Amino acid sequence: MVKQLILRRLFPFLRWLPYSKGIFKADFIAGLTVALVLVPQSMAYAQLAGMPPYFGLYAAFLPVAVAALWGSSNQLGTGPVAVVSLLTASSLAPLAAPGSAQFIALAIMLALLVGVIQLGLGVFKLGVIVNFLSHPVIAGFTNAAAIIIGLSQVNKLMGVPMSRSESFIRDIWEVFKQIGDTHLPTLAMGAAAIIVMALIRRKAPKLPGVLIAVVLTTLVSWLIGFERSVTTEPEQIVDVEARLLLDDFARTESRIKEFTDQLAVKGGELRSLRKSGKPQAHEAATVSYEIELLRLQLHGREDENRKRNRVIRSIVLERVSGDAGKPAMFYSQGGVPAGMQGDGRTWRIAKAASGGIKVSGGGEVVGKVPQGLPSVGLPGFSWDMVGSLFSAAVVISLVGFMEAISIAKAMAAKTKDKIDPNQELIGQGLANLVGSMTQSFPVSGSFSRSAVNIDAGAKTGISSVITAVCVLLTLLFLTPLLYHLPQAVLAAVIIMAVIGLVNFGAIKHAWRANRHDGIAAVVTFVATLTFAPHLDNGIMLGAGLAIMLYLLRTMKPRVAILGRHPDGMLRDARVHSLPASEVVTAVRFDGRLYFANVSFFEDAILEAVARNPKAKYLLVVGDGINELDASGEEVMRHLVERLRSSGVNMVFAGFKKQVIDVMRATGLLATIGDANFFINADHALESIRASVTAEGVEGAFCLLPPK
Repeated sequence: MVKQLILRRLFPFLRWLPYSKGIFKADFIAGLTVALVLVPQSMAYAQLAGMPPYFGLYAAFLPVAVAALWGSSNQLGTGPVAVVSLLTASSLAPLAAPGSAQFIALAIMLALLVGVIQLGLGVFKLGVIVNFLSHPVIAGFTNAAAIIIGLSQVNKLMGVPMSRSESFIRDIWEVFKQIGDTHLPTLAMGAAAIIVMALIRRKAPKLPGVLIAVVLTTLVSWLIGFERSVTTEPEQIVDVEARLLLDDFARTESRIKEFTDQLAVKGGELRSLRKSGKPQAHEAATVSYEIELLRLQLHGREDENRKRNRVIRSIVLERVSGDAGKPAMFYSQGGVPAGMQGDGRTWRIAKAASGGIKVSGGGEVVGKVPQGLPSVGLPGFSWDMVGSLFSAAVVISLVGFMEAISIAKAMAAKTKDKIDPNQELIGQGLANLVGSMTQSFPVSGSFSRSAVNIDAGAKTGISSVITAVCVLLTLLFLTPLLYHLPQAVLAAVIIMAVIGLVNFGAIKHAWRANRHDGIAAVVTFVATLTFAPHLDNGIMLGAGLAIMLYLLRTMKPRVAILGRHPDGMLRDARVHSLPASEVVTAVRFDGRLYFANVSFFEDAILEAVARNPKAKYLLVVGDGINELDASGEEVMRHLVERLRSSGVNMVFAGFKKQVIDVMRATGLLATIGDANFFINADHALESIRASVTAEGVEGAFCLLPPK
């Protein structure tokens, strides 16, 4: 029995056994259905993450199966998702140019870090840490992220470039200023895809609308020759500004290569010095300084070329065909010399590289997708970059897991399955770890694909394994069919996917439930928009604010002076205008008593005594006190001694076991005396009445109802 439990702990997918033919049929249909949505969607999310589209297929392969096999949910669909993809792009954009080899390496390393963090949290059963991201904070972040995601795709729908600076709002404003340069065929492709998906979602929701839109637009793109791009030499670009920028770009690229080569050499020298074991601290320090200097110079040049590339892509050219076998020439728009005729098409420099300059005069398409499986191996790891990526990895780990576990719990409510958050963390962590070894960027649970999975009848995680097999077949045999898929269609897929994430009702609901929660949601929403593209700053600010507001609430909990209501219950005397007693003052404290609010508790008790100076008894009703720490115990002891010296006896009622245990362990219980502790307020008041009656006190109003 113990052995079986250990096996199920190590291999949680054994819970699916025995596995019947009928269950396999249901899982097969569900897995195939999800794959029809996942293949185009994963490519779109890769683009959102700043990766070449085909990396989405890598992220939709092994991570999908691993998360299902080692997670606790039978229907959760893992893979590329919008919010995590956007967080990936925003985290890496300041460090490397999107789509570049360095950017790809960093994204894979980020997946590794996310996997390690999630796996560690799961193994050590720390899933509760995700509670630091409250629902209002997530609601504010998700709404802002959905808007940012949607707006980030507008330039792809318009067919115009979008710069990437430290201000997303400024970048998107620059895009809208180019509305006059909109490439109409690109806009038509994107709009057509949105219309097809919207119609299918409304009229025939069971059909794979995303796949249908992708197939139709890809077919049209191939038939009309939607992509028109050529590779030219710098000499064919006649525009002076473009030539200068291209020359500077090429020189800087050469310098970047030199710095990279020098870093490799210096790194080897430093490793040799450290391995030699000889006291060469001075030489090692000198080489380390040279390496840091080279890195600074390298990062500076890379940043220069990122900015230069944005300007290059914004230049609009006209093409003039060459005569008698001469190459075509490209002039600035409106700058074609008299007597020459442009081809009537606008051209942009899509890519500047040493091997040639790619100039595009049509719509952007996915292009060539490498056929075959991703290479398998440990991702490149750099301790220097861990510091830069760690905060982003923590945020992605928590946000991704919260998204996954909330989806899993929602589905478990329908299927009556049991969800283990720590096991789900292990599944998500392993998915990202394995994904990083197969060139995947960070992944998480997908709401839309999970909904498709459960609606299609999935019974176990084998459906996700079948989905992964379908992606495998796509990588092996179907990638040539994706060449003519328009980038605008991928943008349309993303926009349609995130529309459902915009839910201002959740923020409104949080505001109504608790003003502090509403403030946290609104601040997170505004901060995420303001800090974009650094989305992690927005959610960290929101989480910090939510914790601060929670502490603020607990610092001043509700304190009620009690009176006897005509209905026989002890109620707030101020709210119900109840008379005070000349014998006893009853105070109820609604909150845990700990270091942050002990001063407030002390002041409230002393104020209650001062307002009723004739009363010789103070009753503390502790039904709402769930915790007592050392600071609370010290203040309680101080109050007992101080009031006793003033002739006021403190009596306690309704205290919970955990509070009594603290008092007993510290000796406070012995100091106060067992006779001053009662199971509830009525028992305490009966005892007080008996005491004052024995003393011969007459005509005093008591909180007890008359006998």
